[in-house]
Amino acid sequence: MTLPADPPSAAPAPNDPATPAAPIRQALLGAWQAIEARLDRLTSPALNPLRHLGSLGFLCFWALAASGIYLYAVIDTSASGAYASIERLGHWPWIWGGWLRSAHRYAADALVVVMLLHLLREWLLGHFAAFRRFSWLTGVPLIVFAFISAIGGFWINWNQLGQFSATSTAEWLDSLPLLAAPLARNFLTAGAISDRLFSLFVFVHLGVALLMVFGLWFHIQRLPRARVFPPAPITAGLLAMLVLLAALRPVASGAPADVGVLPALADYDWLLLFIHPLMLATSGQFTWLLVGGTLLWLLALPFLPARTAPIAIAQVDPDNCSGCRRCVDDCPYGAISMVAHPNGKPGHELALVHADRCAGCGICAGACPSSTPFRHIEELVTGIDLPELPVNVLRQRLRQGLERSSSPRPLVVLRCAHGPDPGLWQDGDLVSLDLICAGQLPPSFVEYALRDGAAGVLLATCADGHCLYRDGQALTRERLLRQREPHLRRSTPGERWQLVQTTDAGALSHALNALRDRVRTLEDARPALLAQD
Repeated sequence: MTLPADPPSAAPAPNDPATPAAPIRQALLGAWQAIEARLDRLTSPALNPLRHLGSLGFLCFWALAASGIYLYAVIDTSASGAYASIERLGHWPWIWGGWLRSAHRYAADALVVVMLLHLLREWLLGHFAAFRRFSWLTGVPLIVFAFISAIGGFWINWNQLGQFSATSTAEWLDSLPLLAAPLARNFLTAGAISDRLFSLFVFVHLGVALLMVFGLWFHIQRLPRARVFPPAPITAGLLAMLVLLAALRPVASGAPADVGVLPALADYDWLLLFIHPLMLATSGQFTWLLVGGTLLWLLALPFLPARTAPIAIAQVDPDNCSGCRRCVDDCPYGAISMVAHPNGKPGHELALVHADRCAGCGICAGACPSSTPFRHIEELVTGIDLPELPVNVLRQRLRQGLERSSSPRPLVVLRCAHGPDPGLWQDGDLVSLDLICAGQLPPSFVEYALRDGAAGVLLATCADGHCLYRDGQALTRERLLRQREPHLRRSTPGERWQLVQTTDAGALSHALNALRDRVRTLEDARPALLAQD
């Protein structure tokens, strides 16, 4: 049976052991995780927006794309008609999209905020090296694309704010010693503002947005089951917020651009256009140095030396690999592919582990059908396994724990090593096994433990959004509830096992006591049932 997750405690989840944080980053991480824990209590981990920043970024982009397609279809993108058509759009009834322009702007602001928070969270957690390197290196350029596309969107409006942004951008580019003629000259005379220039504006805004589509696809290419939409309540909340902002504070165009007049900047977007006041307050060269240096540091992070423990890469045994592809389907980082089996049999495939993508989580071992502990061999060798903690070692530890237990019918606790520790594992009636990830556990271990003398089995996984390896808790739940292969057999008595998904030690202790009470009742009734038989 499944126990719903209780609200987690304020205790932060452990950091990735493969990427130890520096003291400053560790302090910031503690503050971030304290905020996450507070939101967890308010919303539950499954609906905490800080645990869905990646999918929230996708949602903001989809909102921008949908509203942008409509806006591009109804506005005039010529030099003479752009301002008037956008101003006219603001006076249209809501049913025709009078609110879309404001919602489009606020979606752009939201995208930048979410992307920066996502970048900050991944940096704090150390998610930029080893098997996460590809996602980090393909994610950083997306922030640059987002700002370029957003700034280009202000130019198309061609009000005084758009004029100021275009001129400031040209002056910033002119500070580079690469251009023969200053770009800012294009905005000094009315004759220089042409439809050809506006075609460039449209390309910057829309062309870079199209590049982001490709970049986003590339960013999640190695993440099977990537979430490109947050949960429905979060989706509805964000979209409602954009519409509400558009209604309460609609974006105004202000005065049209006039190259002969110093722009009067109203409704300045400090979030999207921060680069212009930064350049004016310092210099173009300093701004290039700051922006370029930050980008170089972010891109260099995955390659900087760090005191990291080596990852135990999953290993394939050709004699036991049946080519079933379950490990391929379940790997959270796309680290496994199939190749022709060396035995030469037609159609027979073999799993191949890509070392640079492997997280060493063991989820593939939990998916392998040959990992069942019921196999009658002294040393259990599976089709794919983790050298750090093989399935055979798990079976041996389970057997030894049951044999050494002082209780004739002990409880078995199988828990993720990165989850909460209620400090009860020394109890005489408990046999505890720590897993690298809950997804490492073959579901048949539950039935095996019950047949080998356990009175009950508790499986403890991380709460939704807390798994160190993305999908461990979800895959475990699906396997145990018979929604995914390999699954727990229906003959396994449901009243003797329990799944709890939480980060709270108190909730885990409560679940353990509840299982203990239920099993004790079953054990007390057992002699009467045997007498009747």
